[in-house]
Amino acid sequence: MSAPQLEGWLVVVDLQHVFGDPDSPWTAPRFEEIRPRIRRLVEAFGDRVVWTRFVAPAQPVGAWKEYYQQFGFALVPPEHHLYGLVEDIGSHPVVDATTFGKWGPDLAEVVGEGPLTVVGVATDCCVISTVLPAADAGVPVRVVGDACAGSCDDDHDRALRIMGLYAPLVEVMTTDEVLAGR
Repeated sequence: MSAPQLEGWLVVVDLQHVFGDPDSPWTAPRFEEIRPRIRRLVEAFGDRVVWTRFVAPAQPVGAWKEYYQQFGFALVPPEHHLYGLVEDIGSHPVVDATTFGKWGPDLAEVVGEGPLTVVGVATDCCVISTVLPAADAGVPVRVVGDACAGSCDDDHDRALRIMGLYAPLVEVMTTDEVLAGR
């Protein structure tokens, strides 16, 4: 007999080669450490999992022009290996965005009013940029701190502390706490 499915949706933010490959300028150092925890959560959420991908725009506009001048390696098409997801996602939906934050109409269409449980990379960029707008929209959000990886440990910790300031809209938990149904 399998365990009951957890409430709401699991949002797996940007678990992509560009953030996990050791040679990438955007590597999240603890990327490989969080993958087993994310797999456990994916299994527990069953069909209520959505994956996101950061992809470059065809033509950067505004401040993104300067951004991609600095990070030209990332200005590749969405189907490029860099932007591929590192896990087999099965039939789960994928939401692509050319922005750090993934909360918007496309993700909202999949998850409705939540609640959301958020994991992925980078805690101090795409995760926080997804969590805060979702919370601002009134969606209850749990961030699984030990299933997120930052650009470095200090920035990861800072981002978790900042998101924790948004309680009760945002709650920071561990994988074991989520799986225990807290």
